[in-house]
Amino acid sequence: MIKIYHNPRCRKSRAGLEYLKEKGFEPVVCEYLKNPLTKTEFSVLLQKLNKQPSELVRTQEDYFKKNLKGKQFNEDEWLQILIETPSLIQRPIVERGHKAVIGDPVEEIEGLIGAK
Repeated sequence: MIKIYHNPRCRKSRAGLEYLKEKGFEPVVCEYLKNPLTKTEFSVLLQKLNKQPSELVRTQEDYFKKNLKGKQFNEDEWLQILIETPSLIQRPIVERGHKAVIGDPVEEIEGLIGAK
């Protein structure tokens, strides 16, 4: 099963979903802005991505620029910030089995869908 953490208003997220469909996949779509991840779910996803919470922060977002830029947070604090403000999460995230990738650019997804 392939799952995509998707924001339909995001061009890059739509491109990732379209890429999967072009490759013949019908992924489970998780609209994480409507159905936010729990701390446990997000922690598991981070393990699959092999990334720290701070590595998933969209620094170009207005919320980041106005409220977070220049401030220091530890990884637990970043995790809480991303859970509370999911619009800051890089997207799309594509998950398959025990691995996940950030699908920007969409070619990043190829390594995941080609893997068993």
